[in-house]
Amino acid sequence: MKDDNCIFCKLANGIIPTNSIYEDEDFNVILDAGPATKGHALIIPKEHYKNIYELPDKTAADAFKLAKKLAIKMTDKLGADGFNIVQNNNEVAGQSVFHFHMHLIPRYEGDGQHILWKPTEPDADVLKGIADSLRD
Repeated sequence: MKDDNCIFCKLANGIIPTNSIYEDEDFNVILDAGPATKGHALIIPKEHYKNIYELPDKTAADAFKLAKKLAIKMTDKLGADGFNIVQNNNEVAGQSVFHFHMHLIPRYEGDGQHILWKPTEPDADVLKGIADSLRD
């Protein structure tokens, strides 16, 4: 299902022109209009899913297979030194457009980007408690 009010539905389905680098029946991959680095692209499903929680398993698997394929191609063609694949869910995690999408961000030595987190130092018992709760 598509959402007529969703800008990413419009981008993915060609209603708004983009710099598309790949398209099939399920996805459109476009260059980000405000890129973090040269080649920064977005994998956008043509169907509307708000986030990963709504995404069907097959679509999730297909998106990641596509991310791998394009990361290899983009690294080769653009001469990237590394690669980030970023996917945010909900506002607190940095999602600003509520249509599932994955960022493909080629990385270059000295590119000035910092797409990392600050590690914490939880107590061993806290980690064990979390692990136990997630195994149930």
